[in-house]
Amino acid sequence: MTNDKEKDLEEVADENNDADTNKISDEAQDNEQETSSEENQESASEEKPELTAEEKLTKELDEQKDKYMRLAAEYDNFRKRSAKERLDISAATIGNTVSEILPVFDNFERALNAETTDEKYKSGVEMIFNQFGEALKKLGVEIIDPLGETFDPNIANAVNQIEDDKLGENEVAEVFQKGYKIGDKIIRYAMVVVANP
Repeated sequence: MTNDKEKDLEEVADENNDADTNKISDEAQDNEQETSSEENQESASEEKPELTAEEKLTKELDEQKDKYMRLAAEYDNFRKRSAKERLDISAATIGNTVSEILPVFDNFERALNAETTDEKYKSGVEMIFNQFGEALKKLGVEIIDPLGETFDPNIANAVNQIEDDKLGENEVAEVFQKGYKIGDKIIRYAMVVVANP
């Protein structure tokens, strides 16, 4: 029995030795692979020629030129965008302000068309109305008065329709309220009567 135990111990020891040997050979292979990969990297870096000082400076200069050009383009875009925003804000502000004072201008026009015997009073109202109109023109405001023209829904709202043989098809027969615009932006649509729609 002792012999059997001794044999078993010898077999276990042999197995342990074999495992240790395998482990050592695996580690040796790993070390060889790491060494060969380091050598490959070193040889690859050795194969890549070093840039000369002039080439380095040229490369750096090209990079700086590229950065400068990108920055200049970005600034130019910012400047254009800011200018457009300022114009849009300016036009919107003028449009909002004018739309608030248009009823006053309409009242001056009604007062001008009212019958009166006092010529000085009428002359004074006419002067104020003309001055008001000139101020609106300086702000770029244009009057939309489509009387006698073909009805255009882009500048006028039709509030009534009539049949009249003397007028053409879709012709504006009467303007209840004039419209106003700044450039292409309509501040107030004209209110009109359309003949023969």
